[in-house]
Amino acid sequence: VSVPTVLTRMGVSEGFWHHEYWLPPGAVWEDLKESADIHYPQPQHLLLCIPGALLLIVVRCIFERTLALPLGRALGVTDKRRPKVQTSAVLEGFYILLGRTPKKEELVSLAKQSDLPVRKVETWFRHRRAQDQPRLLKKFCEASWRFTFYFTSFFSGLALLYDKPWFWDHTVCWLKFPQQPLPPILGWFYLLELSFYCSLVATLPFDVKRKDFKEQIIHHIATITLIFVSYCGNMIRFGMIVMLVHDASDYILELAKILHYLKWKRVCEAVFNVFAVVFILSRLVIFPLIVYYYFVTKVQLFPISCLINAFLMILQLLHIFWSYLIMQMIFNVILCGEKRQDARSDTEESDRSEAEDLAKNK
Repeated sequence: VSVPTVLTRMGVSEGFWHHEYWLPPGAVWEDLKESADIHYPQPQHLLLCIPGALLLIVVRCIFERTLALPLGRALGVTDKRRPKVQTSAVLEGFYILLGRTPKKEELVSLAKQSDLPVRKVETWFRHRRAQDQPRLLKKFCEASWRFTFYFTSFFSGLALLYDKPWFWDHTVCWLKFPQQPLPPILGWFYLLELSFYCSLVATLPFDVKRKDFKEQIIHHIATITLIFVSYCGNMIRFGMIVMLVHDASDYILELAKILHYLKWKRVCEAVFNVFAVVFILSRLVIFPLIVYYYFVTKVQLFPISCLINAFLMILQLLHIFWSYLIMQMIFNVILCGEKRQDARSDTEESDRSEAEDLAKNK
């Protein structure tokens, strides 16, 4: 079955899927017509990412409750006591509807409405914000899940590609493009990656909110777009290499976070240093100078290649931004000895404020 036939059955506009948009000059969809022995990417297969994402969310919930949570408790990860908040409909209404940090004049007004001193209103909002901050066990469980997936993804991808000549020689990667048959195992790996990033987007409102929340959203959107477009345009080989380069450092970062939550200071620092080296080498050297360079020089310009080029540039800008944060953290923490704090940590009240509030409530 040819791709145009499938797309027509899906009810998708033929104009949107015109071969001049998706394939390089001179190629048409008929060139990717499947046979009994030769398979090519089919756009309808991407719909499997929806049940795939839902399944991963279920697996994640089971993993966190049955494995990560008991493991965290066994290793001594405990949540801090949070100060209790006095019930106040006025203050709670303002907190939910108007903001978590009222201005000075708003504090005065709220104090009059609730018949409380201004100082107590300030304390109430500080306690209320502390209640909404993520628990340490929650952060440990999330990091454990991401570590497990990234670790499995990276080494599975490496096992799939290490014997492929086009993995080591990027010139071979683009030979006979786009008429490059799709091994079924690579197609499933692609769908798994797409499902995972869709699941991350779906759970963003419920996960720990980090300082680079906006950058995370941009990254997930760019990644999902690149996976979708590269699959439809049969750039599977290139896409696999890009995903493997990115997965190389992700699992190390999650491991460093786990060690940080366990308060294993020295081991955490060592792992984070390894992460910094791998991240910079993979994202600022290998990706732009080898992977991206060959894409620009070997692939002819056509609409989809221009779109991929734009999103790859967005990813590279994010790499530079995160590399700056990493280098800043290494300089501040290791060289200057400042207090450790994940450069991408969640926003929360200071430990000092919480300790003072707890002491007052004893």
